[in-house]
Amino acid sequence: MSQFLKTMLGAAAGSLILGSAALAQDDTIKVGVLHSLSGTMAISETTLKDTVLMLIEEQNKKGGVNGKMLEAVVVDPASDWPLFAEKARELLTVSDVDVIFGCWTSVSRKSVLPVIEELNGLLFYPVQYEGEESSKNVFYTGAAPNQQAIPATDYYLEELGVEKFALLGTDYVYPRTTNNILESYLKDKGIAAEDIFVNYTPFGHSDWSKIVSDVVALGADGKKVGVISTINGDANIGFYKELAAQGISAEDIPVVAFSVGEEELSGLDTSNLVGHLAAWNYFQSAESEANDEFIAAWKAFAGEERVTNDPMEATYIGFNMWVNAVEAAGTTDVDPVREAMWGQEFPNLTGGTAVMGTNHHLSKPVLIGEILEDGQFDIISATDPVPGDAWTDFLPESAVLKSDWKELECGMYNTDTSTCVQIESNY
Repeated sequence: MSQFLKTMLGAAAGSLILGSAALAQDDTIKVGVLHSLSGTMAISETTLKDTVLMLIEEQNKKGGVNGKMLEAVVVDPASDWPLFAEKARELLTVSDVDVIFGCWTSVSRKSVLPVIEELNGLLFYPVQYEGEESSKNVFYTGAAPNQQAIPATDYYLEELGVEKFALLGTDYVYPRTTNNILESYLKDKGIAAEDIFVNYTPFGHSDWSKIVSDVVALGADGKKVGVISTINGDANIGFYKELAAQGISAEDIPVVAFSVGEEELSGLDTSNLVGHLAAWNYFQSAESEANDEFIAAWKAFAGEERVTNDPMEATYIGFNMWVNAVEAAGTTDVDPVREAMWGQEFPNLTGGTAVMGTNHHLSKPVLIGEILEDGQFDIISATDPVPGDAWTDFLPESAVLKSDWKELECGMYNTDTSTCVQIESNY
């Protein structure tokens, strides 16, 4: 049975067990967990729910935080974007949680954002995203475009000699915004508009035959074609199967994915995917003592067959920074904790230290990994830590914007007009 099916079957039972345990807690710090345990995104998000539970268990063994035990409150927004907002409101107003760890897709985060800001909640968002956002109520522990999409594109241009680009994404805000940035960036690099093929498909899309054929046709003139994939969720299964069915190898047309990691590959036959790429800030194969300890703890908690991945590391970093900020502030109240987060440092799992900026984004290294037959990645490129940029330099309207919640008290400061623009959260 694939890891995907095991995860789906176990999700409901795990939530019921957790609920009964939570009732036993009286005076606790409540931690909201807002991840899809069913629907198209469960293949990715269930693991992050389990990660938060493991981190809570480990922290409670250390005595909790400020003398109180942590209690997880888990809800299932079921890959339903409006339901994310409802569940976030439930966590903050009914369950009275002190912090929320959650969301994967940007459309789910955009759905939650107005609720979090209205109720002055605190969200830690652990997945790579398109940038173009900086909320005082959100800490973004995944990659911004300058920490994933741009470096991966540079690798294609400089190392692989890619001349034509197929930008394939799921049809929602993250792929569309990321690809807008990449189109602008590629044109600045001299790539002609006709050499950039863009395509979007719905969540859960399964019939990839024509799209893959169109990508193959892009290289009919002999120019090197590369795919940049912002395909999300279980649609990746059909996409990679179709590549294999059409005999497309990584040498023919390399694919670099921004949403495929070890967890997604654990349910696939990877024999035909060897050599394709992914860009993240962490891979399980990273060599460090901290990573060895994290992997061992994860397997002891979740099962020997379970793998780790980048959003898990982002969750791990964010959770530990939050714990340290709560202890520094002496309270779980959002405003003092938020201020205590600025400048927080915590060792990442690849060696080195992650630092939280006053724009609510982390400094992180950028890694590119090549898929191996066992579903792991050979790290073929790594950078020094790169500060996350909330606003891209490659869209004119964003290049003039800056985020600084400490000195400027603004997430969308226009450096041309020296004014703070009000961010509208009316998704």
